[in-house]
Amino acid sequence: MKKIITIGVVCASILYADNSVDIGTLDVIEEINSKVVKDVSSEEIKSADLAESLMKNIPSISIVRRSGIANDIILRGQKKDNINVLIDDAKIYGACPNRMDPTISHVLSNNVDSIQVIEGPYDIENFGTLSGKVSVKTKEPKKGFSGEVNVGAGSFGYRKLSTTLEGGNDKIKFLISASKEESDQYEDGNGNDFYGQQVESGIASSSTSEYSSAYRGMKAYEKKTLLAKTIFNIDDSSEIKVSYTANRSDNILYPTGGMDADYDNSNIYTFGYTKRDLGEYSKELNFDYYYSNVDHPMSTRYRDSGNMMYMTSFMKTSMWGAKLKNSMDILNSTLTYGVDTSIRNWRSNNYMTTRVTGAITPSAESFPSTDTKNRALFSKLEKQIGDLKLEFGSRYDNTDIENISNKKNYSAISANIFGTYSLDEDTRIFAGIGKSSRVPDARELYYSGMGFTANKNLEDTKNYEVDLGFEKNIGDFFIKTKLFYSKLDDYIYNMGTSFENIDAYIYGLDINGSYFINENLSFDYGIAYQRGKKDGDYADKDLAEVTPLKANFALNYEVGKSKLTTEVIAVDSWSDYDSSALEQELGGYALLNAKFNQKVNKNLDITLGVDNILDKTYNSTNTYRDISYVAVGSERTLFNDPGRYVYFNLKFTF
Repeated sequence: MKKIITIGVVCASILYADNSVDIGTLDVIEEINSKVVKDVSSEEIKSADLAESLMKNIPSISIVRRSGIANDIILRGQKKDNINVLIDDAKIYGACPNRMDPTISHVLSNNVDSIQVIEGPYDIENFGTLSGKVSVKTKEPKKGFSGEVNVGAGSFGYRKLSTTLEGGNDKIKFLISASKEESDQYEDGNGNDFYGQQVESGIASSSTSEYSSAYRGMKAYEKKTLLAKTIFNIDDSSEIKVSYTANRSDNILYPTGGMDADYDNSNIYTFGYTKRDLGEYSKELNFDYYYSNVDHPMSTRYRDSGNMMYMTSFMKTSMWGAKLKNSMDILNSTLTYGVDTSIRNWRSNNYMTTRVTGAITPSAESFPSTDTKNRALFSKLEKQIGDLKLEFGSRYDNTDIENISNKKNYSAISANIFGTYSLDEDTRIFAGIGKSSRVPDARELYYSGMGFTANKNLEDTKNYEVDLGFEKNIGDFFIKTKLFYSKLDDYIYNMGTSFENIDAYIYGLDINGSYFINENLSFDYGIAYQRGKKDGDYADKDLAEVTPLKANFALNYEVGKSKLTTEVIAVDSWSDYDSSALEQELGGYALLNAKFNQKVNKNLDITLGVDNILDKTYNSTNTYRDISYVAVGSERTLFNDPGRYVYFNLKFTF
């Protein structure tokens, strides 16, 4: 394992390139406010779930687990639209208002090269980055001709097959990757599968949300993906890149929710043009366009409540966006500026189906078909002054949100500055301050029904944040510490009967680093802590979904063509929670995982791993009322995470 420390600076102009965190292999690059773990497709082979990969690699990210796949993430106490997720610089939103299909679920680990995480308001190039950005980069084609085949298997009937072919020359390169995987219902540490958890929690005996007898043994999910990418090198200074990403998921079970996903289909199309060295006023010119769409019907067809008639809520969303960006050298600085625009549509179609006749009866829509139209200007200036590096960023957004009965307009200015100072070749200090915002979405503005009232007067949320820290090399020991304070004005919060604007704040710190014990043995560590509070007169002042103290530790042993990694993920008890938002206290837990990799020869690679070796029963996810959970009595039902999980992967390359 190799660790590269670079000075990195950032922000201000969007602190965007620095607060980054890339995820993937044991080749880790540390920058100021950033961590990078690359080669996700090779290292994260347990399953397609990127949320789990992020949780295991970055201490400040926690998983929101509600199924066997398609799980969500929380970054420093923020999720949903409060963090921005991009796939090859394209925006894609989940269609489900209940977060069954979070953005991070629309690309799978076997197609991913790296993941960059920017913490804080330091991304100015993209619409809606309030408290962080997760940028997923899929695999890039290489010259020549090569390919690989992966065959994977694991506990609870998990099976996966994926293949990649790529090749080309100096003028054109292509890549095509496809995969298929499926899994039965996993068992928790008590040996209960999804239906077993329904029995154990009381759902089966006290509600009609239990699985019907015909469906209790069905698979947890089936998933197929396709990635196709081509790069045309027009000449030495220009290129065109086009890509297509498809995700097809079927019958995804959510046992503690009231519905399951019949299927979840998404498409992402991207086009990018780059021209370098146009002249004095253009070092690099970029034009990017994307289109994405998601179809997500969810229903009660597998539940007792759907034995005679079942309800379907067919949610759809689509989005297109374009960006023109230019960078140039000016006064010994680098200036980047551009324009950004996008339109998102979100709509619903609800109906009841009679099983015997197949007759369909329309129901009221969740909210009217709504468009969110954004137009923006942005700029970033990077300046090196001796040992000091500064970045200044700014962005102006003008956004219209409209449907057949209502139209709203939001305008906002975001700005940041970030600086890094090198005290010596082994010590750097950094600090940043920034302001960002995000507009409410269609659900937050217009959803009504079942005791919930639309709030068409919501303001956009503003984040005012300060970050500071240092990093230090002491021989073979490396440490980086970062503190942050985030003041959230008009924070959009689910108050039970409607979404409301409240004021709140979140603060915290994280410490991470590594120690190279000898040429074969190394140790990685990371600790993240955050706390969130409402600012005002509230019965419970704790902020929902602010996760407890979390620590990630890994011991890596590498000799010859063999590599063994043993890791511990420890999470404190969730004792600071918002009971008024229907959260509850959760016990702490510690997981022991191990993974062994052997390169048999230049073409064959074998991996064997075990997660949760001690077969613990635990809960990683709380029950904030922004998500619908089945309640037993007055308490919402918790969903236990997987028990001991053994997996195997065979990779053949040619």
